[in-house]
Amino acid sequence: MLPVRRSKMSKRMVQNLAESICKQVAHFNKREVECLIREFHWLLEEPASPARSVGGLDRWKLRNFLHIAFGVTNDTIMDSVFRTFDKDNDGFVSLKEWIEGLSVVLRGTLDERIKYCFHVYDLNGDKYISREEMLQMLRYSLRLPGEEDPYDGIKDLVEITLKKMDHDHDDRLSLDDFTKSVKKANHVLEAFGTCLPNVTRIDTFEQRVFQSQVHG
Repeated sequence: MLPVRRSKMSKRMVQNLAESICKQVAHFNKREVECLIREFHWLLEEPASPARSVGGLDRWKLRNFLHIAFGVTNDTIMDSVFRTFDKDNDGFVSLKEWIEGLSVVLRGTLDERIKYCFHVYDLNGDKYISREEMLQMLRYSLRLPGEEDPYDGIKDLVEITLKKMDHDHDDRLSLDDFTKSVKKANHVLEAFGTCLPNVTRIDTFEQRVFQSQVHG
């Protein structure tokens, strides 16, 4: 579990940032955005300074956060989550990008989460999930320590999954295919690997960040 730490940022600076961001990002109120701003800069391991430009969280800092806070362990998935958060593709997850990502991960609607998971699973960003991408993700997710690579079994699973979810029969999954499949059976939202925290981890994160910072 990530520790609770005290912010070195000025209260006024946090409030000004939160005022701007909460008008642009859904699902969080101003106080919650203030807490997330402090958390972001703690993850950077440096205080914010008005005279200093901070690039944001790099790939390794975000991966470490995803692993510790949300229990994501699949390297391929973590790299793709980073790409999904990093909307401007500059190699860093900025403060606003981080809060936007968390708004979906923690409190997003079903439609928002469907789009998020689809983008994570679309490893090459071509707007489709191919059987090769499915195979790549599932080989890691379903392989237990010490076991041989279950390639053949997973290949069969991919073919079965593709047959059920490929509604337009073009041998790949579009966002429309994925959306129809999830709305028909919600459990397939994370069919190709864990990329969302479970309810327990969401509660733990929100209590630590939103409650402990207020009372700490």
